[in-house]
Amino acid sequence: MSMDQATIEAKARCVRLLLFDVDGVLTDGKVLIHPDGSESKQFAIKDGIAIVAAQRTGLLTGLLSGRASAATLHRAQQLGMSIIHENVTTKIETYEQILDTHGLSDEHVAYMGDDLLDLPVLLRAGLSAAPADAVPEVRERVNWISRARGGEGAARDLVELVLRAQQKWDAVVDSYVGHRE
Repeated sequence: MSMDQATIEAKARCVRLLLFDVDGVLTDGKVLIHPDGSESKQFAIKDGIAIVAAQRTGLLTGLLSGRASAATLHRAQQLGMSIIHENVTTKIETYEQILDTHGLSDEHVAYMGDDLLDLPVLLRAGLSAAPADAVPEVRERVNWISRARGGEGAARDLVELVLRAQQKWDAVVDSYVGHRE
C-alpha cells in the first residue's frame, strides 16, 4: 500500500501526534531479562533527539505498547513524552481513547508499528509507517516504510518526514547551529 511521495507529504502535513509502538520500533525488539527478573532494552539516541525536536515544534508524541516495562517508562519520561500507554491488550481501543482525550481524528496521527498487533491502528492512522524490518504483513499495508530498522533510527526517519513536510525541520536544525546567511 505504499504511496507516492506527494501523497505521503500531504498526509504528513496533517499530523499533530506522532505515536509509536515500542518493541521493534523504538528498540530492536530484543529484551534482556536479568536473573532478578528486571529487563533491559536499547533505545537509539537519534530517535530520542528527533522525538524531543518534534515536541519543541508543538507536536504531541506518545507510546502505545503491548508490554509494560520500567525501561520504556523511564525512557518516555526522559524524553518528556506526554502520552504513554503500556500493557495495552487491544491497541485500537486505547488509540480511540487517545484521539478522544486529545480531540484528534485519524488524519492527525502518524503511527509506526512493526508487527501484527499494530495492524488495527496502522489501518486507521492518517499516516501509517513501519521500520524496514517490520513483518511482511505490516510492510504490505502501511503508507510509508523507513529505510532504517527498529531501534536503529526508524522513528527518527518518520519524525524528519513529518517535520520536513510541515516545513519545520530547517528551524529544528537552525536551533542547534544558529541561522547563517
